[in-house]
Amino acid sequence: MAVHPDMVGIIVSNMAASLTFYRMLGLNIAPGQEHEPHVEVMTPNGYRIAWDSEDLMRDMDPNWQRPVGQRVGLAFKCDSPAEVDALYAQIVAAGYRGHKAPWDAFWGQRYAQVADPDGTVLDLFAALA
Repeated sequence: MAVHPDMVGIIVSNMAASLTFYRMLGLNIAPGQEHEPHVEVMTPNGYRIAWDSEDLMRDMDPNWQRPVGQRVGLAFKCDSPAEVDALYAQIVAAGYRGHKAPWDAFWGQRYAQVADPDGTVLDLFAALA
């Protein structure tokens, strides 16, 4: 039996707000899905990312409860350190929460962290020159 990781799933409280946020990160999410209970995309580098509404989770499991705390780690690779800075600024200017402003990490990357509409912290990074 071969088992392979296939998808990263994110449970969201507001599908429209979440899809708007993730589109800012360059994900090509088709329009018109803002009220769907499940949405997914295949990224150009082969990752499948899906969003499920809290209502769908309750439909699948009536005992489901909203998780507390960070449950998933997602990192978005940028082409340059300047792109990390610009994307962080764009996301914060759009009203989303910056978690940690861009910095040069000791492991050789420009790094920043932002929070999606449900508070999930995402990393933005690029290799330092």
